[in-house]
Amino acid sequence: MKPQTQNTALLVMDVQMGITGRIPNAEILLGNTAEAIASARTQNIPVIYVVVGFRPGAPEVSLNNKSFGEGKERFAGADMNAFMKVHPDVAPQDGEVTVVKRRISAFTGSDLEVILRAYGAQHLVLTGISTSGVVLSTLREAADKDYRLTVIPDCCADGDEEVHRVLITKVFPRQADVVTLEDWTSM
Repeated sequence: MKPQTQNTALLVMDVQMGITGRIPNAEILLGNTAEAIASARTQNIPVIYVVVGFRPGAPEVSLNNKSFGEGKERFAGADMNAFMKVHPDVAPQDGEVTVVKRRISAFTGSDLEVILRAYGAQHLVLTGISTSGVVLSTLREAADKDYRLTVIPDCCADGDEEVHRVLITKVFPRQADVVTLEDWTSM
């Protein structure tokens, strides 16, 4: 593994087999994300993968949690290894870290913050599925933790295109730089 030369980390969030199949035009998102990952690797920027998953029986899922509670039985019976597997088009290379989270934000129920401190990361570049889920929640929490933030909208997707547009154009710019994939890869 090459030494890191900057304080930036690229987060690839929830681009996993159990989720990518639910996104229209997933192949476009996967291609864009693969390009962002390749650019990060050539610049010695660590690529950190974040996946959501649960133990057998999904004991982490509370019925009080509206997002996960309705799917508790489905999660409890699912093959979590298959569900959490990062899509092969953007799979981690040897030495790249995969963090398992238990909620929407990449920080909640994970050791992401420990990994980021070990890398000396102060600037996070966010990509993932979904814009209104993991990207929004992680952006908000990371901003409160004083990280510098960049979002690459070409590498984010949401089941609701209007929600994606509003977040990217109106909400995220208040706390992050929002840059196209082309602009990010040419930086």
